[in-house]
Amino acid sequence: MARGRKSVHAVPRGHGWAVRSGGRTASVHRKKSTAQAAGRTAAKKRHAEHVIHNRNGRIGASNSYGGDPHPPRG
Repeated sequence: MARGRKSVHAVPRGHGWAVRSGGRTASVHRKKSTAQAAGRTAAKKRHAEHVIHNRNGRIGASNSYGGDPHPPRG
């Protein structure tokens, strides 16, 4: 990820899921779907990238909500 780029991550944490931003846990959820929804809301508010991890910790999906440094051509 580019330096200085804002991002919000939905990551597995124990028996639940956490939403992390700026290296800190913003919220903790029992279900992945609620963590995704909270992360999406936070990413849209901050015009940031929303990164959704799988249970094994690998990136499963990512979405960008504004502020792209290099928009695609076409």
